[in-house]
Parts: sequence; structure tokens; C-alpha cells
Amino acid sequence: MDSETVAPVSCPMPEKENSARKSNNDNTNAVVTNVNSTGVPCFWNILNPNAWFNPERLNPRVATLIYWRDPKKSGAVFGATLGLLLSLAYFSLISVLAYLSLLILVATVAFRIYKSVLQAIQKTSDGHPFKYVLDLDLTLPTEKVHELADIAVAHVNATISELRRLFLVEDIVDSLKFGVLLWCFTYIGSWFNGMTLIIIGVVALFTLPKVYETNKTQIDENLALVKGKVDEFTAKIKAAIPLVKKPEPTKED
Repeated sequence: MDSETVAPVSCPMPEKENSARKSNNDNTNAVVTNVNSTGVPCFWNILNPNAWFNPERLNPRVATLIYWRDPKKSGAVFGATLGLLLSLAYFSLISVLAYLSLLILVATVAFRIYKSVLQAIQKTSDGHPFKYVLDLDLTLPTEKVHELADIAVAHVNATISELRRLFLVEDIVDSLKFGVLLWCFTYIGSWFNGMTLIIIGVVALFTLPKVYETNKTQIDENLALVKGKVDEFTAKIKAAIPLVKKPEPTKED
């Protein structure tokens, strides 16, 4: 079976919100991909791996990290992030921040003293060892803050619209799927706490994209089979539940 048989799942949404979605700028569209017309990542597209693992849809810096284009940089970021999360899992946030800040401060003070002594011995005038960092402009650009805020608001509004659609049973099959998902989450919540799930998510972020890129053909073939079974089961449910059947359009004279 060809890998291209794994087609995206459409998520019907109101036309009004779809037209509003098209008016967003290019940067927002680059971030909010694999979404329905409200901007919410379509959960029912879960069996389409191309919708989740596509480096072209990511910021180049993010793609470089999670696809391990530069193993040294990816390893450093992954190790530091995982180490921080593991620390937060065993110690309080205040303790982790205090110890981390103290470690950085001790390192910078020691380095400053070392460079000062070295300059005094060698009788050089290299100046402050951190002058380059001190001269950096760390102020946040207003345009970038507004851009990120607009993207965040778009996601929040779209998520609210999608939850309204699911909870108010606009499509009974989608709402039933959502109910099954929530039921699964009750078990996940009893097995893992929030920090454990975040750690698992970070590990998955740095492993699954690369695994899929390496074994794309085999994974697509297996997921195509699973998707076919899911579509077949969904079609049977729609045929069995009268509420799902859409009324036939009346013929005009």
C-alpha cells in the first residue's frame, strides 16, 4: 500500500470562521498548520502522520533541533530541558530556580575573578569578560510581542469554538470520539501526574519526528490500515445512529 493513501481528515467548520482564518498574516499561518478552519489542530487527523511530522511547517530553528540536524546542539538542548524537568519533578520550582541561579552566579563570579587576576598578571587591559553580553540588546520588540499575542489569541478563540462544537454535539460522532478521548484521559491522569506527562512529551518531541522521518514508508503503510478500520467503524456508527443522518434536501418545484 502506498504511503500517500494516508489522506488528511477534513474537519467541517463554519464558513464565517474559515474566512476570518484566511485573513491572518503569513506568520500566523506558518504556526497554525494542520488545523481546521477555526485554527484548532484537528484531533481526528491523528492518523495522518504528515500532519504532525512535517519539518517544512516548523520554524527552521525548531526543525533543526527536533530533527537532530545538528546533533551537538540538539543533544545540549534536549539534555538541559530534560534535566530541568527531572529536577522539577523531585524538587520545588523555587528550589530549582534558586539552585540554578546560584550555580550560574558562582560560575560567573569565579570566571570574573579569574579573568581579573589573569589581566593583572599579564598586565593587559582586555576589559570586562562579559562586555559582549552586557552590550546585547535584550529588550523585547513590540512587534514580535504583538505577533505572538495575536497567535495566542487565535489559538484560544479557535479552541473555545471547537470545544463548544464538541460539548454541544454539533456532530454526534465527533462528540462521541471526544467522550472516548476524555475517558482515556481519566486513566492517563490516574497513571501519570502533569510533570511526568510533560517529560514524556519532551522525549517524544525529540524522538518521534526523527523516527518517523527514518521509517516513513513502513509507518504510513501500517497507519493506513488502522485509518481504514477507523473510517469503516465510523461509517457504521453514522449509519446506525439516526441523529447522524443528514436530512435529504427537498426538491423545489
